[in-house]
Amino acid sequence: MFTINIYLKFALIAIGIIGGIILTTTYGFWYGFPFLLIGIILLVSYFLLGTVQTAGQLVEKGDFQAAKQRLGLTFFPRLLYVTNRAMFYIMHGSIEANTGNNKEAEGYFNKALGLNLPSDNERAMVYLQLANMSATKNNWSAAKNYFSQAKKLNITMSQIKDQMFMLEKALKQSGQAKLAQSMGKKGMNMAGRSSKRRRPRMR
Repeated sequence: MFTINIYLKFALIAIGIIGGIILTTTYGFWYGFPFLLIGIILLVSYFLLGTVQTAGQLVEKGDFQAAKQRLGLTFFPRLLYVTNRAMFYIMHGSIEANTGNNKEAEGYFNKALGLNLPSDNERAMVYLQLANMSATKNNWSAAKNYFSQAKKLNITMSQIKDQMFMLEKALKQSGQAKLAQSMGKKGMNMAGRSSKRRRPRMR
């Protein structure tokens, strides 16, 4: 998809609107109208689309710092078209998660879930991110809850399916570890009790 450099876009918006106003006041409306029209169209597109697309390209390259800075140039995220607003929060959450800021990441992911995500793939992606973050904090019940929500969705992307498989395997292993730990504690308790029993007297 064709994209305009965000700084060039800002410059064109300023030139279009300011130049259009100057031409309108100096020579008349029809002289300034084309400039005003271009400036207004670019401004509206900025409000509706923001910098989500170009930030996504930076995320794909693994340049999370540059992507975060690019998203920061979306000054009015609440004005974004709802799909772009959802992707704005998902990308912000992914960047924060990759840099270890889990609290901020959870906030962004929860905001994304409250919006109309483009498809079940994006919704599953958010649930998986939340499940992974819960698992890293050993909050396995929350991780399983997020995972069960993801399993209900119609996932078509093979990459997300692979992540689902790996997470399910990890959750099963955590359950087995808990069971083994529980059985170990019970065994220790039983051993302790048996050691406290009195031995029969030797005759």
